[in-house]
Amino acid sequence: MRWLASLMLTLAALPAAASAQGRDPILVPEVSQHEVLVQQGFTGQTLILYGALLDPDGSRAGDDFDIVVILRGPSEPIEIREKQRFAGIWINAEAMSLRSVPSFFGLASSAPIDEIVDESTAAIYEFGLDYLQLSPTGTIDPEQHARFTSGLVQLRKESGLFQQNEEGVSISEGVLYQARISLPSNVVVGRYVAETFAVRDGRVIAAASSEVTVRKEGFDRDVAEQAQENSFAYGLLAVALSLFMGWAAGRLFALV
Repeated sequence: MRWLASLMLTLAALPAAASAQGRDPILVPEVSQHEVLVQQGFTGQTLILYGALLDPDGSRAGDDFDIVVILRGPSEPIEIREKQRFAGIWINAEAMSLRSVPSFFGLASSAPIDEIVDESTAAIYEFGLDYLQLSPTGTIDPEQHARFTSGLVQLRKESGLFQQNEEGVSISEGVLYQARISLPSNVVVGRYVAETFAVRDGRVIAAASSEVTVRKEGFDRDVAEQAQENSFAYGLLAVALSLFMGWAAGRLFALV
């Protein structure tokens, strides 16, 4: 497999890299593919995030470390609205705006996060859905913020956009690690960052990252580009198409 060949090349270069750097362990991550094409009928894609951790002298780092892998999608500001039932119908109630929310967040680790690091370290590195830094715009009541963000995380978990697997990383012979994170069919296009952290005795001893680009291809890409570059014309075309389809359906039923 292509990713295995890439890993072998990486390992061949590690001893030289280790001798050239300081005393910190050497962490070299890689991804099975750096580009994901979203075409018509796209049903999702599983990425393999793998790599190796070696001591500065080129030997294996040992068996006393854990690995945390995070795949994070493009961030975007969003507004969350709470629904309330009034007179038998659902209406918009309270709302909250968040400055920056990852469109995708997938985490895999070799052990439960609370066994790897303490809460303060987990919060610094955002090790898990409970530690995502979803900051609101302006001031807001802490209880309200917790309620809104909890609802957002739950919704995105159900849609496959937020994931957390605390047994999702396998470590072989104290050197190689591997994790699988699946992108769902409703994934957002853009630049994704795959971050890998090596943790020993509750402390992050090495970190590195690589990138993945998710982009549309074919007819879907053309439609998306036109919607952004010629939004007014695209809107007129969408309205005209809707009117035509309604008229055509009416004529068809009239002939039956």
